[in-house]
Amino acid sequence: MNQWQPTPKLRRYLTQLVSTFIVKPLQPIKRWCIQPIQSWLYRYSSWGIVSLFLAGISLSILLAACSLRNVDNTGNASATSQPDVTLTFVSYSVTSAAYEQIIPKFIEQWKKEHNQNVTFNQSYDASRSQTLASVIEGKEADVVHLSLALDINKLVEAGFIQPGWEKEAPNNAIVTKSLDAIAIRQGNPKNIKTWADLAQDDIKVITANPRTSGGARWNFLNLWGSVTKAGKNENQAMDFISKVYNNAPLLPKTARNASELFFKDGQGDVLLNYENEMILSAKDDDKVSYVVPDVNISIDNPIAVVDKNVDKHGTRPIAEAFIKFLYTPDSQREFAKLGFRPVNLAIAKETEGNFPQIKTIFKAEDLGEWDEIQAKFFDEGAIFDKIRAKKST
Repeated sequence: MNQWQPTPKLRRYLTQLVSTFIVKPLQPIKRWCIQPIQSWLYRYSSWGIVSLFLAGISLSILLAACSLRNVDNTGNASATSQPDVTLTFVSYSVTSAAYEQIIPKFIEQWKKEHNQNVTFNQSYDASRSQTLASVIEGKEADVVHLSLALDINKLVEAGFIQPGWEKEAPNNAIVTKSLDAIAIRQGNPKNIKTWADLAQDDIKVITANPRTSGGARWNFLNLWGSVTKAGKNENQAMDFISKVYNNAPLLPKTARNASELFFKDGQGDVLLNYENEMILSAKDDDKVSYVVPDVNISIDNPIAVVDKNVDKHGTRPIAEAFIKFLYTPDSQREFAKLGFRPVNLAIAKETEGNFPQIKTIFKAEDLGEWDEIQAKFFDEGAIFDKIRAKKST
């Protein structure tokens, strides 16, 4: 696993620290102490220039006095309370259960180390919707954890995140991983074992809409790659994936909505979704059954600081600390408990018995760069639109 590295944003970070903890707190001192001294010196002495020097000495004495007052007799900084801070956090729908466990732990640690109360303003929805509605169109997120890099790249294009974001956190900023899975009805009445079985005429498939859901785009890429990685051509992939989507009676907005339709409302014969969603659902209902096919895509979920917003809010230090916290063993264990495959190698080894072993795992990059993937499959008029148009005719 990569180690945490200093970033090109360090200079701006230090400047912000100086502004927050030195310049702003000293403004009142300047008003009630230094300015009267300076005024008195100009009024009663010809040493106008010397007054600036004396003001500097006065300021140094005051700072030293404050420093002494804020250090206890053990030599440790005192627990002087810092102003409360709010961090706005946006993520895709299926991560919410994990963050219910992780965020309180971060709040507790930050309070212990900085004596500052942190409140999280949280939002969970479809990854694509979060990118557009929750960030670009108004919600001033400080940190985003989205389903796929394509959505974060949209925020780069819109000027919210600086290029090179993937180098600002460990593991190329991938903080959680999963695979694709197929939920089946009790007893597997349709005898579903592989992706190819989804093209049968009598199968009703539940999957989310790639237009709104990152999970649905992973499903789409996985179906496509299951054909091309087996040595078949793109025409065969197009034929197969068209049959699967012809078997999809409706396309809900989010991966979580798809799970609810299948598990709670009883719709469909199979559900395509994240492996972690299957594991989480199985915790609530031991009758949940699913298969994880041996040819599968590595679902890599990235995280990033939203540069434009943290600089506006003055929250960069805590935003970066929160991201760093998500890579710690404690956080990675929490992700693993709720079905995500850890990116921390030690925790991955520790929890490997919780997950089925897969023979062939490919990456999205095997299908092209993300901008190529978007243009080929998901842009207006691209392959997904062509498939949906065939179904409507």
